[in-house]
Amino acid sequence: MSSRLAGERGSMSVFTVLFSVVVFLLAGLLVDGGAAINARLRAADVAEQAARAGADTIDVDHLRATGQTRLLDEGQVCARADEVIAAHGGDDVSTGACAVEQEQTAVTVTVKVSWTAFFLGAIGFPGTEMEGTATAGPEAR
Repeated sequence: MSSRLAGERGSMSVFTVLFSVVVFLLAGLLVDGGAAINARLRAADVAEQAARAGADTIDVDHLRATGQTRLLDEGQVCARADEVIAAHGGDDVSTGACAVEQEQTAVTVTVKVSWTAFFLGAIGFPGTEMEGTATAGPEAR
């Protein structure tokens, strides 16, 4: 009986080490995966708000003269969108792109939100940037 026990010595240590690695990876997927999803949702939310703010910068003189809505020039529209993005603060939020359509009827804003991996960073995956894009335009009533 002692020869059988001698062959099994240390098997529980191997199991514990392997099980710890699996638990660590699962925790990484849960925690870091949740952080990645949160960053993507935050980017989409900020992009929507920035696009709406940009769409609020309408050319009032053109509206009064023609009855049609159009946005101001791209510089003013994107400056307003950038104000909203900056108001959401933090080093992790940045403007990816801002463009006004050719007809000046809508603005498209892209926002990037970076996130840092906690568990998965230990195995060489530091995190990345998530991106959200939204388009909005003024509505005449």
